[in-house]
Amino acid sequence: MKAVILAGGIGSRLWPMSRNSKPKQFQKITGDKTMIQETCDRLSFLNPEDIFIATNKNFFEDILLQQLPDIPSNNIILEPALRDTATCIGFAAMKLSLIDPEDVMVVIYADHLVKDPNQFIEKLEVAEQIAKDGKTLNIIEVKARFPNVNLGYVHTGKKIEEINGNDVLEFKGFTEKPDIKKAKEFIKSGNYLWNTGMYVWRVDTILEKYKKHLPDTYKKLMKMKQAIGSANEEAIIRKEYSSCEKISIDYAIMEKVDPNEVRIIPANFGWSDVGTWESIHDELVKTPEENIFQAKQVSIDTKGSLIKAENPEKIIATIGLENIIVIDTTDALLICPKDRSQDVKKIVKLLRDKKEYL
Repeated sequence: MKAVILAGGIGSRLWPMSRNSKPKQFQKITGDKTMIQETCDRLSFLNPEDIFIATNKNFFEDILLQQLPDIPSNNIILEPALRDTATCIGFAAMKLSLIDPEDVMVVIYADHLVKDPNQFIEKLEVAEQIAKDGKTLNIIEVKARFPNVNLGYVHTGKKIEEINGNDVLEFKGFTEKPDIKKAKEFIKSGNYLWNTGMYVWRVDTILEKYKKHLPDTYKKLMKMKQAIGSANEEAIIRKEYSSCEKISIDYAIMEKVDPNEVRIIPANFGWSDVGTWESIHDELVKTPEENIFQAKQVSIDTKGSLIKAENPEKIIATIGLENIIVIDTTDALLICPKDRSQDVKKIVKLLRDKKEYL
């Protein structure tokens, strides 16, 4: 098994901590380690040589080498341009095909939270077995706990089989970020799971799907493969990669394949994409009224709030706050109602328009 960690996103909704130069996967958001370090820790059952990191060529190579010293530098897959997940995952699969095209490839994200790493490993191993035996495209999805309009959903069908106590379900389709009415219907039906973006498949299997459903990108991937080791490798890869269609793996491949080629492995390992400050608070507390203090703080009558300071010696004092986010960094301060933290991306857009976003 080879694991590919996608680590090229910016995470603008977690501004002001997540920045262009150091996005959330390289920050200590949910614990004492950075999110990408926590992700690699969950893969400790693999050898470091079997863990690959796909990231943005422009920014993050030095950060990765510093934060993950055990990962071989050759295992850092640098994207020459931002062309979304279909190109990135296809590029990684092409690279892995040079090692062993029949090996199983796991795709996970560097900025997700998983509270039960043992179940996470168990589900990966089940998916690996199915991928080897049936050459299927396998997705590990989690129970939809509430009508979240910021996540994609997957429609589950009947139970196909059971492997070591783990159900394997029929796949009926994706719905990307439904409105609140539709999300409530999904929750009520009980037949929908949150789409985590965790994929498990054989390298040659997924490349065959690119050949069938995304042929132009597949041709470009093969041109890049032929160029590896040549004097023009870097120039050819940059040219071909940059000209690939900018599209997600879900739209490009998963929504086009025959549903019979897909298997769902449901999980309940405490997953969250921690995309907003509100989601971070909700994942780290036991009750909604509990506060999260990641700062030297003094508080009176404060509840349901997240208070975080980059400088551990800076005191943040609060009085009478309820469901408020306070994020303090060396050069910026965010204060907003917890249920408006999704709108942080609007602040980022305003700052970008003023050319003040760092």
